[in-house]
Amino acid sequence: MHRRHRGSQLGLLLLASQLFQVGFDNIPPVTLAILGVNVYLYLFPAAPLMQACVSVHQAYWLKDWRRLLLSPLHHADDWHLYFNMVSFLWKGIKLERRLGGAWFLSLLVVFSLLTGLVYLVLEAALTELTQDPSYSMQCAVGFSGVLFALKVVNNHYHPGGVTYVMGIAVPNHYASWVELILIHITAPGTSFIGHLSGIIVGLLYTTGPLKAIMMTCAGLVMSFGYHTQPPTYYSSSGSTGTGGRYSGGQPQTRDYTSNHMASYTGGLTEEEQLEAAIRNSMNDRVRTNERGAPPPYGFHVSEEPMTADELRRRRLTRFDR
Repeated sequence: MHRRHRGSQLGLLLLASQLFQVGFDNIPPVTLAILGVNVYLYLFPAAPLMQACVSVHQAYWLKDWRRLLLSPLHHADDWHLYFNMVSFLWKGIKLERRLGGAWFLSLLVVFSLLTGLVYLVLEAALTELTQDPSYSMQCAVGFSGVLFALKVVNNHYHPGGVTYVMGIAVPNHYASWVELILIHITAPGTSFIGHLSGIIVGLLYTTGPLKAIMMTCAGLVMSFGYHTQPPTYYSSSGSTGTGGRYSGGQPQTRDYTSNHMASYTGGLTEEEQLEAAIRNSMNDRVRTNERGAPPPYGFHVSEEPMTADELRRRRLTRFDR
């Protein structure tokens, strides 16, 4: 591998300035690590750009499936890297502090792979519908698809606000679609299908079966005898939208262990409590491995995935004690 020399590298300098302005201590570890991986692979690429991008022809017909792993982490130039990483910085700060590091990392891995797969499906469908083989040859690279998926998830967790897209205030619910259209109009060289793939993956998580599938898989992984602490819920700081300013505050922990059951559940549904329990189980497993000993408190995840009724029964038992 060789280092790339691309002009003045002004995008890298601006990215470094942005990171120092935010402060490395204010960036959660998974977000910071993914930023570092993207910058490293820009400077020292794992493959030349034309061997890292993903297309139907290269990935499906030529069976080069490693491109699904390489394409999200490589960028065309320093400005492509800068805009993607600055956008990821704000989304990562908010989502990682809300979801926890382990769950957020799982989300990034799943989104990266699924965005590429959905892109291939859409391009193959266009090829069949139009009988134009050029769609199968279009090769996409960059983190933009994952960013659109994260934007859908972030807007799902922060409803009711607005996002400023090119100076226009757009309700969060429609921000991803408006940004998709505006970027395609103002930057014709970008991949419309790649960005659309990200939105579809985000919707599969927020309104489709993807979150339930991930929770089931996480529950199976966590069913091998790990003890966890009671669920902790985080509320993110800072304003919503890509133009918002990060306040630098620490995640706020809300305590639901009072004597009133409504306060204990925080008004969350059984599905939301189960999701939070699995997320915190994953995070506690990471902390347990680092400390070398299990946490002193919490519930035990059984050998088989717990149902919502079983989760409620165990919480009621602990509450009575």
